[in-house]
Formats: sequence, C-alpha cells, structure tokens
Amino acid sequence: MNNYQVTQWCRHFMEEAVAEGDLCIDATMGNGHDTCLLSRLAGSQGHVYAFDIQPQAVENTRRRLIQEHCPENYTLLCQSHTNLDTYVSPESVSLITFNFGYLPGGDHKLATSAKSSVLAIQKGLPLLKRGGRMVLCIYSGGDTGFEERDAILSFLKTLPSREYLVIKSDYYNRPNHPPIPVLILRL
Repeated sequence: MNNYQVTQWCRHFMEEAVAEGDLCIDATMGNGHDTCLLSRLAGSQGHVYAFDIQPQAVENTRRRLIQEHCPENYTLLCQSHTNLDTYVSPESVSLITFNFGYLPGGDHKLATSAKSSVLAIQKGLPLLKRGGRMVLCIYSGGDTGFEERDAILSFLKTLPSREYLVIKSDYYNRPNHPPIPVLILRL
C-alpha cells in the first residue's frame, strides 16, 4: 500500500476480501469509485449492489462504470442504505463498504446521518458470510458528522467479540478531524 489516504487503506482491505464470483454491497456509492472496484473484483460471475439516495450519485456511478468498462454485474439503487437487507440473503455477502459523510462534489447539506448509518450497519452485519468484511470510512465534521461518528463508534464497541472483530485506526497526527477507517471481520 503506497498511498496513505484513507480511501486507499479501505481499498486494500476490499481487494483482499473479494474474489471472482462474490456478492458485494457498496452501501454509499457516491461517485462510484468503490462500486467500480467491486465490480472488477467480483467479475462477470459476481454481483454488486450499490445504494445512494441522490440521483446525481447514481448517474455519476453509472457513467463511471461504463467509461471504465466494468463488467455488467451491478445493480444501482437510488435508495437508502438501510434497505440493503431486502436484496440479499443472510450470510451471502463477501464485502460491504460504507463512506459516511456527503457526496464529494455534491451538496454538503445532504449527508449520511447517525440514525440511518447505524441502522444500515446493523442490517448489514448478518448479511456477511463467515470471513466476510465490512469496511467503513467515517468522515466527521460539518453539521452532523461528529454526531454520526460518535454514534457509529459507540455502536461498534457493543458488537459481540466472538462474532465480529472490529479494528479501528486513526490518522493520529493529522489535523482537522481526519477520516477514521474501520474494518469489521465476521468470525
């Protein structure tokens, strides 16, 4: 891993977790970078479900997937990440990824929230197969970012340690509330 940005840290764990034929979820598709990566990793035999509440995010992602010649193995959904459990069966997903905050280049007033984000994580955990991973990139700041960060981290601390391994990292010497990468492994 040459790059020390939080997105690269998260991508590293995605690349390790996903193989050809896997089922994956991008719970916050944004501009489609993670959806594109997951599409390539899962290959033509796999599938990726991607969620975002903003039509702009869905369009940006669709455009990126086509431009980057990704396999047509994805379903883009303009709806909340709290609905992710309606599309897949329990213990069937290799990887779920979240980027909490707002759409890069979009309206900063439209952002994920503490309540819906914790609910989406709760609904996503049982979908992970044994050995499956959930990768979280928690951006804080703005009007609700600190509340969301604190709610997510408080919830993660309550996960049963015999079922999930939660690894939280910090960019300890970076100013201005750097993002927090978290890796959850279903045991």
